[in-house]
Amino acid sequence: MNVDLPNKNNDHPLYQQVADRLRQLMTEGTLQPGDRLPSVRKLHDQLSVSISTILEAYRVLEDQGWVHARSQSGYYVKSVATHTRAEPQQSTQLIPDQPIAVSLAYRVYASKRDPSLLQLGTAVPSPDLFPLAALNRLMGQVTRSEAPSIIHSYDVPAGSLKLRHEVARRLMDAGCALNPNELIITNGTTEAIYLCLQAVTQPGDTVAIESPTYYNLLEILNALHLKALELPTHPQTGVSLTALESALQNHQIAACVLIPNFNNPLGSCISDENKRSIAKLITQYNIPLIEDDVYGELNFEGNRPKAIKAFDTEGWVLYCSSMSKILSPGLRIGWCAPGRYQLKVEQLKMTMNLSTAVIPQLTIAAFLTNGGYDRHLRQLRRNFEMQVDRMTQAVYAHFPAETKITRPKGGFILWLEFPEQFDSLVLHEEALAQDIQISPGVMFSPSGNYRNCLRLTCGLPWSPKIEQAMETLGRLCKLQLARLILDREG
Repeated sequence: MNVDLPNKNNDHPLYQQVADRLRQLMTEGTLQPGDRLPSVRKLHDQLSVSISTILEAYRVLEDQGWVHARSQSGYYVKSVATHTRAEPQQSTQLIPDQPIAVSLAYRVYASKRDPSLLQLGTAVPSPDLFPLAALNRLMGQVTRSEAPSIIHSYDVPAGSLKLRHEVARRLMDAGCALNPNELIITNGTTEAIYLCLQAVTQPGDTVAIESPTYYNLLEILNALHLKALELPTHPQTGVSLTALESALQNHQIAACVLIPNFNNPLGSCISDENKRSIAKLITQYNIPLIEDDVYGELNFEGNRPKAIKAFDTEGWVLYCSSMSKILSPGLRIGWCAPGRYQLKVEQLKMTMNLSTAVIPQLTIAAFLTNGGYDRHLRQLRRNFEMQVDRMTQAVYAHFPAETKITRPKGGFILWLEFPEQFDSLVLHEEALAQDIQISPGVMFSPSGNYRNCLRLTCGLPWSPKIEQAMETLGRLCKLQLARLILDREG
């Protein structure tokens, strides 16, 4: 790629001219989201300007949100679309306790079985992004090297000590100092959350949740005959602390469930200060908090965000996570650190299925020990960031101008908001007719809110097929809005 030489007679400083030219190349599409910018030395040689000038130009672009730096790698293009569109706002009201109804969510998830559908709704990454060859090799080594009495026998309810040791070591990055004996291995995060909720509630209890929230949490609440109290949640900063404190003061809350890091579906990330405040609040009111941190390691920039568990001093936080979004959903390896409810959750685990399968546990443990986990994680983060940028660009290119879209700083999910009368259930049916699966917003609220919203996954590598599907979805959205205008005027 050639970058034109700046005009040295221009009134603007040279670094500003370089920044302006690179910004133009990004706007025109010559430089795409995820592309690496020319190295500082290459641009220095090409433009015959000083290295300090190039560095200052890159700093200007980084400050303006056009690029971001990666350690020992260089500068990369961020989505230029984020400069032109609004983001959804925080929901403004605390929604009273709701019984949970099932379930459009089940029908949407069951559609995964249909190979003809392009899955843009389910939050499941493509297998192409996982280190499957390494996992298969390690699984073979485990089955050959471990004694049959270990791999073909029941494990203890808490799970493999090898795996618990590796998970405890990884959780240090989340600010959690946990002993392996404080962890229980589960069949994914779903079982971890189910067991933790079962340990701290009784049928008929009310649980405070973010709004919108992960639809499978609503399925769990329904299965346990629990009600939900929806708390206002902001797409950048997460759950409203004011609403949470009000709920704890004025409602009979049995437990809270939060996804603090890159929330599904909003992508919000709660600050460390607010996490500390949440930990203090639940301790003050003696209310258990189930923390779902399955997206915690999928940050795009900077350090991995801390868990609320990092600020828990008295064991009121029941921490849950898994490897389903990072290594393999099919191996079904998750865990929880239930704090003061350790014994109760272990007993429930034993009652439910005795223990988690041994071979998947030892395979994940081997990968964490010597499989290049950090290298894989860095690549996965880059892939998700690039795919989020490409999907964002496609929304801005093809969807109605009124569309609002979240700007997550981690994970692989986007949340779209349309004008109030828009019906994402209608869009869902029309998209299915075009072999495209999406997740309507009503799936993420027990009260049926967010009908004018939808969730899109960015877990699939970008392809012409996805580009065409996004163009189709945008056209269907524009047609529906046009019909609404005609109906209103007619």
